[in-house]
Amino acid sequence: MLSRHRRPISLSWTATNLPLQADFDTLATLYPKDRDRFHLFLRYPSLTDAAANVMPGPPLATMGGLLWLEISPHRVIMTLQGRNYQGYRHFWERGVYGRSRYWVQSHDVRGSSALCLRNFTRSLQLQNVVQPRYLRLEYELWSDKISLGNYLLELDIHQ
Repeated sequence: MLSRHRRPISLSWTATNLPLQADFDTLATLYPKDRDRFHLFLRYPSLTDAAANVMPGPPLATMGGLLWLEISPHRVIMTLQGRNYQGYRHFWERGVYGRSRYWVQSHDVRGSSALCLRNFTRSLQLQNVVQPRYLRLEYELWSDKISLGNYLLELDIHQ
């Protein structure tokens, strides 16, 4: 039986070598998927919803929308389905070059466009695999051979 738990969370995204940072607290719904896999759904605030002193976070963070994380001890997939047909999907797995895909869709199917980047996951830490409490991801973002920065994503799931 699929059970769900409504939990307060804190999400922090920081560029460790660039002046970019986003932090926010909200409620999320946690669904156990398998023995050590979970889905976490939350509403990502738009920039107008966020505090005035927070700088823009992940690309397209100004749009707000629904954020979905698929979490396991070995891999994390994060998808943002934003307002105004914008979104992104990141695939992280420790020691692996994953894909980061950003897209903007128009009402015309032929008018859609996507940008694909690579990310290298240096570290993926998940505390309390039975019911996750803390996730920490350290990764690099790349466009071909050009580094686009080093990033840290931290997720606290409060009990």
